[in-house]
Amino acid sequence: MNKFPDFEGLAMFAKVAEEGSFAAAARFMGVSVPTVSRAVARLEERLGGRLINRNSRQLSLTEFGHSMAAKAGDLYRQAEEAESAAQEQSVQPRGQVRLAVPMSFGVRWVAPLMPLLIDKYPGLSIDLHLSDAPVDLIADGFDAALRIAALPDSSLVARRLCAVTQFLVAAPTYLARHGRPEHPRDLAGRPCLSYAYRARSQVWRFTHESGEQEDVTPSGPLRVTNSEAMIPVLLAGQAISELPEFMATEYLTDGRLERLLPDWSLTRGGLYFVTPSAKSRPVKIRVLSDFFAEHLGNPVWKWPRPNKET
Repeated sequence: MNKFPDFEGLAMFAKVAEEGSFAAAARFMGVSVPTVSRAVARLEERLGGRLINRNSRQLSLTEFGHSMAAKAGDLYRQAEEAESAAQEQSVQPRGQVRLAVPMSFGVRWVAPLMPLLIDKYPGLSIDLHLSDAPVDLIADGFDAALRIAALPDSSLVARRLCAVTQFLVAAPTYLARHGRPEHPRDLAGRPCLSYAYRARSQVWRFTHESGEQEDVTPSGPLRVTNSEAMIPVLLAGQAISELPEFMATEYLTDGRLERLLPDWSLTRGGLYFVTPSAKSRPVKIRVLSDFFAEHLGNPVWKWPRPNKET
């Protein structure tokens, strides 16, 4: 006997058992009925037992056939999955991806990656939606999004790419005129800028290294829907505000802004690649997730920046 398993016979038997007829199985697999019949007969001879009782009108599985059908079906599905995975790996991702990204982060850090993405995956077309306003991925028809949050939306599938911290900042000119706050309570009565789309609430929640917490409700001359709009007022020394690390690092590095209350932390969130579901993630979504993980997983905006002089 040939020791090599009769995979073709097992596959055709599995499909006959599933479809309930030779004709239906043949149509599904794109072969003739005699081909299926011969394959099943060959398998029966090889296994030494009848799998199917046949007559002119219907067929039924024997007891032996029932015991083999489940095993053959499992082999068939495993082969399909293996073949599908191999095809996805060997085929370049194609098609449009509707991607939602926060405005400031998208302009600063995602748009500069687009040339690399286009070169690497010429078959992809990215519909890049830049907005700080919250979007509903499912209702608004987005394939994926990059989100900056303390926690990912539990209704979505989220892949954490990196940490993103919020810093309280002010210009040296402001501090020279008004002094440096030493405790979150010192912010009372000071002009503080606020961000309209701040996650959870408009309250600044500070946590000290000791575990002490203090909540502050910012009040000031400007409330914005995009954090970039805060920068001119901050640089003019007119107010205090929080900025995400990916924006603040540039100004902290050149000294135009200074970090306040360094022993107190604001929101410690993360950057997430989110999709509506994990059940059906086309290869174009998976490669996009991997691309952003590669290029944003160890960001250059981290503060304090590592000392290169070692």
